[in-house]
Amino acid sequence: MLYVRSFLTNLAVYGCIGMGCVVGSITGIFYRKSVNFIFDKIAIPAALWGAKVFGGIKIEYRGMQYVKQNGVIYASKHESALETYCYNIIINKIAFILKKELTYIPFFGWAQYFYGTIPVDRKAGGAAMRKMLKAAEKMKAANRAIMIFPEGTRCVPGTTKGYKSGPYLLAKQLNMPVVPVALNTGFFWAKNSFLRYSGNVIIEFLPPIEVTNKTSTEFMQELENIIEAKCAELNAETAQKSEHAKKMMENLQKTC
Repeated sequence: MLYVRSFLTNLAVYGCIGMGCVVGSITGIFYRKSVNFIFDKIAIPAALWGAKVFGGIKIEYRGMQYVKQNGVIYASKHESALETYCYNIIINKIAFILKKELTYIPFFGWAQYFYGTIPVDRKAGGAAMRKMLKAAEKMKAANRAIMIFPEGTRCVPGTTKGYKSGPYLLAKQLNMPVVPVALNTGFFWAKNSFLRYSGNVIIEFLPPIEVTNKTSTEFMQELENIIEAKCAELNAETAQKSEHAKKMMENLQKTC
């Protein structure tokens, strides 16, 4: 049953996202703003509806008092592709910072371009950072919020691969606060896995933090501590309600 449910969930979610990419790649040529509407109002809501109906995956947003449509940088834990869809529902035209390689994918990459993202070439070093900051300034001028994943890649719940200084550089350059975001998506939509597990996905926005009078090391350590501490709380809460999550946490503890 798990495999059937997972198949239907993947088909529904990626089918909706795929159609959005194809349609957006075409309409974006003639009217770029149409792509924002297609994703934020049609494709992604339909995809998350499919995840709920076929996969039993419910999305719960917490800390909504800290959510703003512009003038803020969101720094999110990254455990799966699922959260990248969830944010579009509540933050219109959010500008994601993503790997440049993703923009080369036919239709998906083209749609991302028209939607308005900030691609980063990790191999370009300082030049890539300067381009990212310049693109971020344009997004700020367009009254769009910015989303960055400080770890740069998806991590298994309860682990981290280290936080990079992107959020600090953005906040310093743009003079904008950073809203930390914790989540538990990896229990239900794991990286490189076909299986989708039912349960309550939690995405929690936390009080914003400022870079004022802080070094990069100080700020990034504060950001990491806040996000990881809240994720630990969400993991413990999830493990109490989900047998699958409980087993994942037990296996992680055995390997540590």
